[in-house]
Amino acid sequence: MLIHRDPYYTTELGAAYLGDAREILSAPELEGQVDLIMTSPPFALLRKKDYGNVDARDYIAWFLEFGRLFHRLLKPKGSVVIDIGGSWVPGQPVRSLYHYELLIELCKIPGYKFHLAQEFFWFNPSKLPTPAEWVTVRRERVKDAVDCVWWLCKDPHPKACNRKVLQPYSESMKQLLRNGYKPMLRPSGHDISSKFLRDNKGAIPPNLLQIANTESNSRYLRACRQAGLKPHPARYPAMLPEFFIKMLTDEGDLVVDPLAGSNVTGEVCERLRRRWIAVDMVKEYLDGSKFRFNQFAVGDWKEATGQRAFMIAEGTQTYGRGRGSSHQK
Repeated sequence: MLIHRDPYYTTELGAAYLGDAREILSAPELEGQVDLIMTSPPFALLRKKDYGNVDARDYIAWFLEFGRLFHRLLKPKGSVVIDIGGSWVPGQPVRSLYHYELLIELCKIPGYKFHLAQEFFWFNPSKLPTPAEWVTVRRERVKDAVDCVWWLCKDPHPKACNRKVLQPYSESMKQLLRNGYKPMLRPSGHDISSKFLRDNKGAIPPNLLQIANTESNSRYLRACRQAGLKPHPARYPAMLPEFFIKMLTDEGDLVVDPLAGSNVTGEVCERLRRRWIAVDMVKEYLDGSKFRFNQFAVGDWKEATGQRAFMIAEGTQTYGRGRGSSHQK
């Protein structure tokens, strides 16, 4: 997809690149061409992680470099969606404000200002009770199970359609549609008109997304074990980027993940027929990310999901060199 740089690998609809996104995505042919930037950057956590999280004191300055780049890459009606978890002040049971400070700064960058289209919250019911000292030992706090997800845009009216992410009606709503409802003014002051009875084929979802992150035996994880590769330790579940990719893009649109990790974003884009570019600085993570795509699978049997199963040939290290690979190194 990039004229002057070889991809680490390609698929039918996308390409992954090894290196620093601030350099790779500065290619002039990408400027103003991206419909959605969907990413989950390393969080500013108390403990250093293998995937290279940045200290909270340096986080905002580090990320604003990406913010300026994102603004240049996006189409006028494009969006940025950032999944960013919170952090704690070292040694105290109080929260850092770094992710809120980052949001405010992204909406104030001179010449590169974003609008906050809407804040979302990803509730992961399977999250462990941390930090242990304050939650399980002293019992002074409850489990932190929510990530903030900032939806940012260049234009106050970005490309978006919530009809693409409607949820099934509740049983009570189905009953109302069957039995009818008398229009009336509710005690809250809301005027419920007869339009309330229109069947819109689903309910508009809230900005609280409940998605358990319980991946433990997926093809990606099994293939990494077979190939002797370390899986990325901080993967968001496919349902999270899927929600925003569906709502904010159409088939054929271009989605970029500049901090791709195991490339969950690219996998979702391939399935939803969106073009994609993924960038990461860790070779091992990109090697493992190939196992998310059918063209790098070996063997004919399928999993219950319909995905082709990955099987590494015994005694070889041919993983990642399946049909269609553009691996240059």
